[in-house]
Amino acid sequence: MPQPSHALTSDQTAKYWEDGFLFPLTIFSQDEVAEIRAEFEQLEQDWLSADLPLPLNTYKRVNAHLVIPLAAKVARDPRVLDVVEGVLGPDIMVWSAEFFVKEPNTNQTVGMHQDLTYWGMGETPDQVTAWIALSPATVESGCMDFVQGSHKNPILPHNDTYSDTNLLSRGQEVAVDVADEDKTNIELAPGQMSLHHGLTIHGSGPNRSEDRRIGLAIRYLNPNARQLVADRDYAMLARGQDEQSNFVHVEAPSAPFSENSLALYEQVRRDQSKALADGAKSDVPLYGLA
Repeated sequence: MPQPSHALTSDQTAKYWEDGFLFPLTIFSQDEVAEIRAEFEQLEQDWLSADLPLPLNTYKRVNAHLVIPLAAKVARDPRVLDVVEGVLGPDIMVWSAEFFVKEPNTNQTVGMHQDLTYWGMGETPDQVTAWIALSPATVESGCMDFVQGSHKNPILPHNDTYSDTNLLSRGQEVAVDVADEDKTNIELAPGQMSLHHGLTIHGSGPNRSEDRRIGLAIRYLNPNARQLVADRDYAMLARGQDEQSNFVHVEAPSAPFSENSLALYEQVRRDQSKALADGAKSDVPLYGLA
């Protein structure tokens, strides 16, 4: 049986597990990604002044797949799932989707960190993040930087900086110095994607370019993953089956910010906050703890 056109080769899968990341993977054509970006920016324009329960940025940054159909559609695109299957196997769930936007000529950064520090799932290998570029991700625009092989570490100590320029919820940063020469610049053209492991140390610099740097980060799990901190957690089955039932299944939204999807969003937000804000010494408003 022939492999799907976007399936990883055995060499690519081996490289992912050796390095803790893999890039660049071309998923969408230039026309397709231009349409995705246009739809996203139109949504921003249409809903910025709407009377939503939470700021629009919160919905863009946390669990966008629950209230924004575009995020759920991209997350479940068969071409993306074909790639993810090479890491997680045939049973795939969407745990979260987040739009990361850096405006032109701004100082916003993402501190060097490990994702799994704050997910409440321990050091599980049953996860991967796909990061899709909707605009050019270059060194100038603040592309991600990965530390090769750093996923072979355990979860390392992190500091919450609460920096105004750090896009992360607590301004979290790994409590070790990462030398510039140890960073791999993950430059991506629009429509290209990278994969990274939840223990891979990564971050990104400021956007010094004249264009917005827009990326969609999608966190995938296979059913073997478990929530260890919160009482309940949620996931959207994207491919295959879930025979473990460790997560409550959620459906994709039928329209942006529908009444039902907003109610689900609030329920998930309350339940997940126990894990996502675990150990925080101050407010984490992005996750509903203030």
